[in-house]
Amino acid sequence: MIPKKSTTASRKQSSSAPPSSSSKGIATGAIAEIVSGNLKRLRVKRGLSLEALANLSDVSRGMLSQIELGRSVPTISLLWKVARALGVPFSALTSDSGSHGNLVLPADKAKVLTSAGGGFTSRALFPFDAERRVEFYKLTLAPHAVEIADPHAPGTVENLTVAAGRVEITAGGVAYILTPEDAILFAADVPHSYRNLGAKTAVMYLVMTYTEAIG
Repeated sequence: MIPKKSTTASRKQSSSAPPSSSSKGIATGAIAEIVSGNLKRLRVKRGLSLEALANLSDVSRGMLSQIELGRSVPTISLLWKVARALGVPFSALTSDSGSHGNLVLPADKAKVLTSAGGGFTSRALFPFDAERRVEFYKLTLAPHAVEIADPHAPGTVENLTVAAGRVEITAGGVAYILTPEDAILFAADVPHSYRNLGAKTAVMYLVMTYTEAIG
């Protein structure tokens, strides 16, 4: 793993690539339906109006209403904004009813969030059955694509390893280049990004740890 300081030029280059924050991502219908119910439940539990949550999350009231009604599919970056505003882990919005015991998660039935055009995908490698402090994901990033992430909840840590490809991870103003089997641990409560430096799809595995699972 090779650390290097980010430069102004490299930041400008990053902004020219298609970041997820400006993409209209898509999710499976199952996730969209789950998010619809969870968003309303968590918002009401915290005594927030749609307007109040819109102000906290920087997501429009109209968009939040459409998601709660199940009429709009949220993007990955939008879900992160809402989760942070509500003070909950990402899985609090994507959790389904509980299941116990051993559980196989077939690849052909995986619930995957993806950005427009499929440049970035995130597959949960855990069941959407409860809020949790630790989440495990498989990430893919198309050739030369970049994923720019907003800060997550305070204290959130990402532990990522590269399975295939050459990836640049930027966090806290410092960029790190990782090749297969390299791993990195970094604070994710600051702006961070993932960039595929190669001509083939990059594959990464990510463990996300929160300070606590807030109900």
